[in-house]
Amino acid sequence: MGFGGAVWHLSGGEGPVGEILIDEADFPWLAGRFTPGPGYGAVRDLFARELALLERDQEAEVEAWEAAYDEIRSRVSLSSPDGPVAEFLLHIEGDRAWFRWSEEPFDED
Repeated sequence: MGFGGAVWHLSGGEGPVGEILIDEADFPWLAGRFTPGPGYGAVRDLFARELALLERDQEAEVEAWEAAYDEIRSRVSLSSPDGPVAEFLLHIEGDRAWFRWSEEPFDED
């Protein structure tokens, strides 16, 4: 599957959250231009908090980051051009989004 030019969709309880037009692929990460949808306002602050925690001392903030990301995962789903994915790790900053995904749940080790 070629990723460049593909559009991935974010959905949530408030409707479409946004789209990501892929313009970079560096396995296992994909990145692209993020276009917010009408539901993005309901989760925008969650993504800002998650990214701020990620940029801090990760050892000291790991539990807070996990809680923030769990909140994102409970409110947002990600779909590839082929359909929903089972698991993903997504960051959004401004008009950029980058993520990794899996058709199977990530290991909990």
